[in-house]
Amino acid sequence: MNPEQTIELTVDPADCPVRLDVYLARALTERTRTQLQRYIDQELVTVDGKPGKAGQKLAGGETLRLTVPAASPLSVEAEELPLSVVFEDEHLLVINKPAGMVVHPGAGVDSGTLVNALLHHCRDSLSGIGGVVRPGIVHRLDKDTSGLIVVAKADAAHHHLSEQIRAKTARREYVALVEGTLPEESGTVDRPIGRHPSRRKQMAVTASGRSAVSHFVVIKRFARLTLLSVALETGRTHQIRVHMASLGFPVVGDLVYNKKATGSLAQRHKLGLAGHALHAARLSFTHPTSGRLLEFEAPLPPDFQRLLDSLS
Repeated sequence: MNPEQTIELTVDPADCPVRLDVYLARALTERTRTQLQRYIDQELVTVDGKPGKAGQKLAGGETLRLTVPAASPLSVEAEELPLSVVFEDEHLLVINKPAGMVVHPGAGVDSGTLVNALLHHCRDSLSGIGGVVRPGIVHRLDKDTSGLIVVAKADAAHHHLSEQIRAKTARREYVALVEGTLPEESGTVDRPIGRHPSRRKQMAVTASGRSAVSHFVVIKRFARLTLLSVALETGRTHQIRVHMASLGFPVVGDLVYNKKATGSLAQRHKLGLAGHALHAARLSFTHPTSGRLLEFEAPLPPDFQRLLDSLS
């Protein structure tokens, strides 16, 4: 288990005036901005002995103290579950996740998840980022989305990969089958996403949401459906599903955001789909230790491919 750690810094006047959160991000490059913000919110960062605020201006000479809490044990059992491992070394894994598998335990789900499988596969070598021992998850895929996901085995690798996603140097591309016929050959959806104002388990395009940008290219048009390649510039929860639904072209088989013909479980089953028609097909990033560019591609799952074949 990672023990509690205290980091102490003396603010250099030459770097001031500067916001507390900006100074920490520059000084502690091995930690993500999201992580540092969480530490500030939890009052784990003090300025001259008093809890700091993210926007607090530093003048120089202040003593900053960050207390990084010990990672708490993960109360999830390791399970021997099938895993499609695309790549693995001592630093990370790339998994091709099937539709229907939850990534991380939560909300009453404590078995059958990707984390359960990883705990068995990796034993004691998963990163403890986020205050929990060995979750390893750098980014997530929705339960009903299939495809590529990267998992960190070491904290340093987790920090490095998370920063690549934040800096938009890691590339994630999806294949999506949507309802309707898009008139454009390509386009960009730049609409902020946040919690739905009344349905709190759902996301929505909302003015108060966080910036969300998706780029799409038409691969093929069918009679009433369109096959797209979608590249993420940001990584908001349910981003592609929310963005495409907001345009009036929801993902086929999406039980949450598709209010059209294929948005029910009965229709999903009729189409032979195990999940919705969204697949994380391509993933690329720089290896956190070697610096080598790694590029991966996962073919469409059989159910998705059979549906496309039946439409052609």
